[in-house]
Amino acid sequence: MTQTTLRQHLQAQQTDTDLMILMEDIATACRMIADRVRHGAFAGVLGAAETENVQGETQKELDVISDELFQQVVGGNPSLAALVSEEVDEVNWRKTAPQAGDFVVYYDPLDGSSNLDVNLSVGTIFSIVRLNAAIAPEASAVQIKGTKQVAAGYAIYGPSTGLVITVGQGVDGFTHHPGSGEFLLTQPEMSIPPETKEFAINASRYDMWHPPVRNYIDDCLRGKNGPRGKTFNMRWCASMVADVHRILTRGGVFLYPADAGNAAQGGKLRLMYEANPMGMLVEQAGGASSTGLGRILEVAPTGHHQRVPVILGSREEVAVIEGYHKK
Repeated sequence: MTQTTLRQHLQAQQTDTDLMILMEDIATACRMIADRVRHGAFAGVLGAAETENVQGETQKELDVISDELFQQVVGGNPSLAALVSEEVDEVNWRKTAPQAGDFVVYYDPLDGSSNLDVNLSVGTIFSIVRLNAAIAPEASAVQIKGTKQVAAGYAIYGPSTGLVITVGQGVDGFTHHPGSGEFLLTQPEMSIPPETKEFAINASRYDMWHPPVRNYIDDCLRGKNGPRGKTFNMRWCASMVADVHRILTRGGVFLYPADAGNAAQGGKLRLMYEANPMGMLVEQAGGASSTGLGRILEVAPTGHHQRVPVILGSREEVAVIEGYHKK
């Protein structure tokens, strides 16, 4: 049976040519990053680099390599105004006079890179915004709400290389076919069940959680005899891509809240290239995304490396968690 390629799928969704070419460039970059990840042990690049990124986090060598590959492949797109990377402090302007119709791409080149040394799944996250007017190439010009995204997605580098995307018409999953080099449609119309009995959170931060999150988790852990009246399972991969991919596949809720250890920074995860694209994907799949006090995509950016609390996944469970915050 012939399977639909990424290009055929985008054409069927009547994606305009400029956006389709940009999405294909991103898919090419992800294929190349997947190859570097797969052969990292042979090349001796799985360890830490002697550098820190703008977040003050120690970079893995593959963080740096992945960022360079993404810049090389996607940075040459003629419709691209700017790249905003987790690994680079400044906005990477590709045009001196960006015009209406040009794109800004926000990306995390290698999410979950701490998992590389133990051979667990990592990924690449991206968000695409189209400019609706000419802008000056200044950092403030890329502080654009998540509601303005025209596309978002991620690649996951696991037993197979997957690509999950939305162009605002639902969520679809592709798998890289090594023989042809194509991403083929294998998970059409992905959707998140509204209810769940599964949550993903970094439980080692329990003592730092604020009361709403601690109370929510405590109530879940009390099982059938507790206030939730059902037994929950906990999952945690330390890779947002892997955790969200599981939720898109079978449901669940993901939390990385603000706590006593990260509240001064606004939270742990970055708004523009982690929370916004994952929020768009989850919402397009029928789920919900929240900071605990409101929709992630409605957050007004104050910087291109801004951090926010993140709660996303099964719609009804996200509403329950918001209820704990409102109390």
